[in-house]
Amino acid sequence: MPRALFEKTGTAVYISHLDLMRLFQRAFKRAGLPLTHTKGFNPRPSVSIALPLSLGVSSHCELLDFDLEGEKVPNDVILEKLNACLVEGVSVLQVYDSGAKIGKIAYLECAVSLEYDRDLPENAVGQLTELFTREELIVEKKGKNGLTEQNISPMIKKLTVEPVSEREMVLHVLICCQNPTLNPMQLSAAIEKYLPDLAPDFSVCTRLEVYDIENNVFR
Repeated sequence: MPRALFEKTGTAVYISHLDLMRLFQRAFKRAGLPLTHTKGFNPRPSVSIALPLSLGVSSHCELLDFDLEGEKVPNDVILEKLNACLVEGVSVLQVYDSGAKIGKIAYLECAVSLEYDRDLPENAVGQLTELFTREELIVEKKGKNGLTEQNISPMIKKLTVEPVSEREMVLHVLICCQNPTLNPMQLSAAIEKYLPDLAPDFSVCTRLEVYDIENNVFR
């Protein structure tokens, strides 16, 4: 089954996951690339996205699996036709065959920008660095069965804090993204809980890359 690597940036970050799926389904149709459909009582187009994005999160490493009817179409043709039918901010970067099984995705590299309406104290970087090296960081996680508590510390594999300006810092992190899964925005929740004086006034996340369990780039 072919796979597409795509990015979602700019105002497109406010397209929900379900609307993004519909967007791609319409793009394939407009591009003259008919998708196969699943079998069963309620057939659906054969298209899926590996790790659904939360609303407002941008990404340069999204993976889309799809299956086309008829004879094989060259991957470069698929890329060109799809990009001609997508909206601004959603762009296919690569199309290729024989991608690894999605279940082998293990880690996500991302950047979480922390923005403040005030100047930060001089020791802000040190405080955050110390916080995320603790053995236990309990934050609340919203799930299907309501709120539960989760220790996010074991799911943080690497983290560095970069000061950008007197009112902005960026967390560069490598975290678990499947079994178990850590939502990078929970890092902001941990700051708010344990270091309320450093709670950001605004935070935003960008996905940069996905890796397998051996830290190889996943494709």
